[in-house]
This record gives sequence, C-alpha cells and structure tokens, in this order.
Amino acid sequence: MRVLIVGCGYVGLSLGADLARQGHEVLGVRRSAGAAPELEAAGLRLVVADVTNPAELAKLPGPFDWVVNCASASGGGVEEYRRIYLEGNRNLMAVLTGTPLKKFVYTSSTGVYGQNDGALVRETHPTEPATETGQVLVEAEKLLLGAQQQCGFPAVVLRVAGIYGPGRGHYLKQFLKNEARIEGRGERLLNMIHRDDVAGVIHAALRGARAGEIFNAVDDEPVTQATFLRWLAEELGKWPPPSVPEDTDAVRKRGVTNKRVSNRKLKMELGYAFKYPNFRMGFSAEVQRLMEAGELHSEPDPR
Repeated sequence: MRVLIVGCGYVGLSLGADLARQGHEVLGVRRSAGAAPELEAAGLRLVVADVTNPAELAKLPGPFDWVVNCASASGGGVEEYRRIYLEGNRNLMAVLTGTPLKKFVYTSSTGVYGQNDGALVRETHPTEPATETGQVLVEAEKLLLGAQQQCGFPAVVLRVAGIYGPGRGHYLKQFLKNEARIEGRGERLLNMIHRDDVAGVIHAALRGARAGEIFNAVDDEPVTQATFLRWLAEELGKWPPPSVPEDTDAVRKRGVTNKRVSNRKLKMELGYAFKYPNFRMGFSAEVQRLMEAGELHSEPDPR
C-alpha cells in the first residue's frame, strides 16, 4: 500500500516505521524539513506541508491507498483546535475526495465524551464535552462521518485515550519531579493507551475497519488516579504522593471528566490484541527502559 501519515510525530513515526518494515511505501507529513533524517532512518519519505494550508496539501504526491491524520495541536486554544482538527480535516478531504483512496483514519480523542459520573462509556454514548476544544473535536468527527454518509469518503474515527510510552507520560513525569498529587480521594478514572498500541490500532483500522465506524482506542483497564499513583510509587520504590483537596473550579475549567471508556468494540470487531493491555505492563516497560538508560534510580526518596 501507498500510505500517507499526516502529523508524523510521536505516534505517526512509530506507525510509519512499522508499516515500512512490512513493505508499505510510507510518506510522512511534517511542517519542517528538519525532520527528514529522523523519518528516513525509519524508512519513511518526508513531505513538507501544513495541514492548515490548502495550497501545500494540493501538492501532495498522491494518489494514496491509506491516509492517516494524526496531526495534533501544539497548544490548547480553541482557535488552534479549529485550524488543526476541523479545517485540517476539511482541507485533506478536499484534496483526497475523488481519488482511489481506500481508507482514511482520523485520531480523535476520548475527550469528546463529557460523562462525569464514572459510568462505562461506549461509542454509541452521547458526545457532549463541556469544553470548547472538546466541541471542536466533535465537529471534526461529524464532518468526516457526514462526508462518508453523503459521498462515500472512507473515513474511520479513532477516539484515543491519554497516550503514554517512551519519553512520554504526564503522571510519571510529575512523579519523578515530586510534583504528583492525589486530588481529593483520587477516585477520578484515568483512561490510557501505550503509543505502540495506538499505532497498532491505527494499522488494524486501516486493514479491517468499515468506513463510517468509530472505535475507542483505550487499554483494558481504566484506573483511578489514587490506585495508579500508589502503584507507581511501589514500582519506583518511593513514597506515594501526598493528597490535596480537589480544586473543583480548576477541574471544571480543564474539562476533566470521570468515565470508564470501553474498548470492547475495538477488540470484537477488529480483533485487536494489545501489546500493553494495562497500565502496569506499559509503565513497567517504561520504568525498565529509563533504568537501563541510566535515567532513573530506584532508591526510596527521602520524604
């Protein structure tokens, strides 16, 4: 297959390297030519373009069999979300419609779910996020799925949970800087997925998902904040982080939710088998990697 990965960064580069090893021709879109050596080392060809610039996208060296849009906003502002996720998808659709494209996979976010009661959430549940940025993500999904229904554009939407993996992991980084805190009773649920599994899920969707479908990309075991941080403390041989009162105003402004996102559809319909089915396996691998690289030591901290 001839594959285009738009936003070929943390997830896209991992996906592209896997596809290239399997014999696919893979082109990765980045906004800077400086990424060429990194992509070439992984077996990809760099295409310099900006998803928000229709003129640049019009010069893409198509046609393509598969296209993946995993471009991400570098900031959290609603206008940048509109440019990257809504207008970016619209620009790509304009270029790709009418070509022999077989599959278009877009990585959305479980942030489209606004549920805050700890309930189990499936793909059929309402998407009513409280934040403006979350609402933009819903608009982007509707744009693609509407195009699939109206003109057969082969879009598939993946709602991706919090990504962690080599060099990335918000709570692990906070913990290592002694900045992690258990908020309130720590009962809020965290939904996560390892980078390698995001790449694996995208590949599974390219191969087997029906156009117009939505899948939650999340591991098998949502976990409460307190349980996760206490497990991480034990794994690192340190004291658990302190508890602090939950700042309800800050939580509301950040659009923090509390839900248990289901991956049942992903596993049942695509038959995907996770490399890291839970946080313990994934973070244990990252802790081991850091220790082998000499970036982490397991001595108890002095508190």
